[in-house]
Amino acid sequence: MELKWLLCVTLLALGILAVQAHDLDDDNDADDVVDIEDDLDDGIDEVEESKSETSSPPPAPKVTYRPPVPTGEVYFAESFDKGTLDGWILSRAKKDDTDDEIAKYDGKWEVQDMKETKLPGDKGLVMVTRAKHHAISSKLSKPFVFDTKPLIIQYEVNFQNGIECGGAYVKLLSKTPELNLDQFHDKTPYTIMFGPDKCGEDYKLHFIFRHKNPKTGKYEEKHAKRPDADLKTYFTDKKTHLYTLVLNPDNSFEILVDQTVVNSGNLLNDMSPPVNPPREIEDPNDQKPEDWDERPKIPDPDAVKPDDWDEDAPAKIADENAVKPEGWLDDEPEYVADPDAEKPEDWDEDMDGEWEAPQIANPKCEAAPGCGTWQRPMIDNPNYKGKWKPPMIDNVNYQGIWKPRKIPNPDFFEDLEPFKMTPFSAVGLELWSMTSDIFFDNFIICTERAVADDWASDGWGLKKAADGAAEPGVVGQMMAAAEERPWLWVVYILTVALPVFLVVLFCCSGKKQPSAAEYKKTDAPQPDVVDDGKEEEKDKGEKEDEDEEEDANEEKLGNASQEEEEEEEEEDRKPASEEEETVNRSPRNRKPRKD
Repeated sequence: MELKWLLCVTLLALGILAVQAHDLDDDNDADDVVDIEDDLDDGIDEVEESKSETSSPPPAPKVTYRPPVPTGEVYFAESFDKGTLDGWILSRAKKDDTDDEIAKYDGKWEVQDMKETKLPGDKGLVMVTRAKHHAISSKLSKPFVFDTKPLIIQYEVNFQNGIECGGAYVKLLSKTPELNLDQFHDKTPYTIMFGPDKCGEDYKLHFIFRHKNPKTGKYEEKHAKRPDADLKTYFTDKKTHLYTLVLNPDNSFEILVDQTVVNSGNLLNDMSPPVNPPREIEDPNDQKPEDWDERPKIPDPDAVKPDDWDEDAPAKIADENAVKPEGWLDDEPEYVADPDAEKPEDWDEDMDGEWEAPQIANPKCEAAPGCGTWQRPMIDNPNYKGKWKPPMIDNVNYQGIWKPRKIPNPDFFEDLEPFKMTPFSAVGLELWSMTSDIFFDNFIICTERAVADDWASDGWGLKKAADGAAEPGVVGQMMAAAEERPWLWVVYILTVALPVFLVVLFCCSGKKQPSAAEYKKTDAPQPDVVDDGKEEEKDKGEKEDEDEEEDANEEKLGNASQEEEEEEEEEDRKPASEEEETVNRSPRNRKPRKD
């Protein structure tokens, strides 16, 4: 038992040490993130100090943020760290078919720091107002033409106040002679629309492209399938998230959030409606023949109703075996007029008619099995069969469900390269939102994945590192997660309580097995066969006990004989004087004393 308690205490001590070590790891992780930034700042300071020693200008201020710089060819790159809207054009258009009061694109845009930024100096484009139409756009350095290189578009969004209903998607505006960014509105032609959108509990991540029908020349929107990932967190956690669309010349695409793929597919197979129409369609002029039989079963025409089939028999009949209970009050009504009721003072018999007291349950019936006229209870009629119907049999003339015949689709075409879309020459934000202060930052459009990754590392990656250094520990994150999902409390309780219960069960529930001498006739039977190892140990123990008893007996006998020999030797060695003294002390040998 002592061993079990010692093991129990040891397990609890190890658990406490593990928790403390986990907390220390969290602290070290946070310290590592902070140390990385401190090392970066220290390195910059050392370079600046070395420069100051040589040229002796005044020391430069400490750099807390460095704007990202493209590491390769780009069609568009914007970090807004200049603090102005240079290169961006605010729309002055009006929406068609809308009241004049809300038709204007008069929503405000500003370049600001993020509200709770961990990187002073990192600015972004902020949609300041709510419940207004917003539109702003900027030209690319050169139009993007879909040929042999991929298209990568990437940018950051932070819903600083959460989001009720609104979007944060971008539009890649098609290159057309009519394109006028000053009049950018919802009907302005675009090639691709990409980004987050939410209204109510519907969380979306759009990827839409406009495909040109090679036969008719008309454009049709093609929507990517909905991602399987849960997108809610990206709209509610008030953190900066990185949205990336990668479109490849082989028609494959990937959608990433925070550099993790949340959706992927192929333009030919995973868009709705499909890029290419079906080869055949149903003939709209085809009609079902009048004699077409779609009935798989029909009533048997040869079936005849049996002669003893009574369709008029009732479903219920009175139980002839029932007997009226004793004490039944036949002459007492079930309900009587309330004797305590009084006619209201404002009762007008001319208007309201003759007043009658309300009915109440007859008090005399409370102690009786029933009152009023007794009637036999109703039971199922064993002879009831209902209306006769002929049985159903297979229809020999069944022809199946009719469908119109197929004919070649006159509008059929096959575009095997939907990647080759309409070139675009500008990027724009045309949005309506019921939430203000949506933060946009670090737009980039390029063709190389490495360039986009470097841009993300220098922008979003730095934000993520700064946010990670300021995030609470594991316990704080668990508490925050439980506030959003209360069912997590059950998981936490089970996670803590189950190990404790197992430890207590292991340490305190040991059952002492009774010895063989304590078994009674009513006790559980004992096995007659003992293991060979246990028998050998038992025989060995009994033999050792017998040897010890024999040694003890021999030792006692030896000690007794030795004592007898010593006593005999002592008697032989007694001096003669003692014998004489003994004789002299005898009364007969004593001399008389002189007076």
